[in-house]
Amino acid sequence: MKRFLPVLALGVLTLAGCANTAPMGGDVYRGSQAQTSQTVTFGTITALRQVQIQADSRLGGAIGTGGGAVIGGLLGSQVGGGSGRQLATVAGALGGAVAGTAVEESANRVRAWEMEIRRDDGQNIVVVQKADRQFQTGQRVRMIGSGANISVAPY
Repeated sequence: MKRFLPVLALGVLTLAGCANTAPMGGDVYRGSQAQTSQTVTFGTITALRQVQIQADSRLGGAIGTGGGAVIGGLLGSQVGGGSGRQLATVAGALGGAVAGTAVEESANRVRAWEMEIRRDDGQNIVVVQKADRQFQTGQRVRMIGSGANISVAPY
């Protein structure tokens, strides 16, 4: 059992980082966007700031929290004997759940750009998207889409 714990721990931590962050980039379209017309506007980046996007977990944090609790409980059950072992198991499960949640949240963060863009019509907008390419202040860009579905691409 003690040999199995490191393998289990690595497996849970690996799964904790399985959020699908691909749609947050400027080069990825959702299936519903394929074969539909998109509005294109042009502008210039006036300000850039690196930010992070907290991606949603597919299972609402269950992998990190649950996996951490299981691993912590298993590790805690290896300590002491009698009622001391039970307390150690409970404490290990609680501590593992907290640690697992933190690991999953950290793994689901994505580096992103917050881009302030002055459109050619004079309107200023801000778009946040995954930092999957380099942008610079003063760079001409095209904005594809409208409303909540805008991606920024070099011009």
